[in-house]
Amino acid sequence: MSAELASPNMSLPLDADANAPLVSEWLLGTSAVLAHHLGQADTARMIADVMVAEVRLWNSDYDHEGYRIVLVVDPSLYPAYDNEAVKGNIAGVMRQVLRGSGKDIDEVDARPSILRLGPAWRSQIKATDGPKVSNQGRKHQLEPGHPVQDQLRFTNEWELRVYQTLKRRQESMDENETIGIMPLGGMRVRGHTFEPDLLITYCGYVGVIEIDGPQHRGHAGYDHSRSRLLLNAGVKHVDRLNVEDSTQPLQVERFVDGFLARLKR
Repeated sequence: MSAELASPNMSLPLDADANAPLVSEWLLGTSAVLAHHLGQADTARMIADVMVAEVRLWNSDYDHEGYRIVLVVDPSLYPAYDNEAVKGNIAGVMRQVLRGSGKDIDEVDARPSILRLGPAWRSQIKATDGPKVSNQGRKHQLEPGHPVQDQLRFTNEWELRVYQTLKRRQESMDENETIGIMPLGGMRVRGHTFEPDLLITYCGYVGVIEIDGPQHRGHAGYDHSRSRLLLNAGVKHVDRLNVEDSTQPLQVERFVDGFLARLKR
């Protein structure tokens, strides 16, 4: 059984130094779980995609302890959060979490995370022939750990390894039976926008490969719902590869071969 998330000392202001390491994760996690139990699935997912919640005391007049929460999100997701209805829904859930503690949420805002340039940013720029629009329809993110190959951006090295294996299979096929590979292509289905790790076209069919890292532990229900939505949208086959398996080239090759075989069937 997983350990409970530690709670901050609620007798202190939420932005107190002693609370800082805990408040963001506790507030986001508790709010997301509450939203889920209240049947607000979209709000729960929006909260779960927030990287950090910056908490600042905003109003302390007349014994009122009101806070301003800034949701820090990936730049690609920011447009979805720059919406008063979305911020209002998140604020409503967070107010319920803090109800009874003498604390309140006065304002919720959002901002994109500030990209951190890695030491290889020059080579990344050159590898893409300049800051072109990427496979996600936006500029490449030049953060450390976001590899770029063939003018395509990947979230991490695990996705890149699977891509490279798929690319080798692609190059070994006859041009009349090749495969298409789309990393992190935005896809809208009813009620949701997804970025499948790898979307594959082959023999007139579409499949999706998801590479599951440690953050997917405990999210089997959500992953299953996401796969069902993709299948309902016309994707023929969805398969998942754990990152522990992606470190072994032979295991990745077997996974890719099995995936393509099932997609072709």
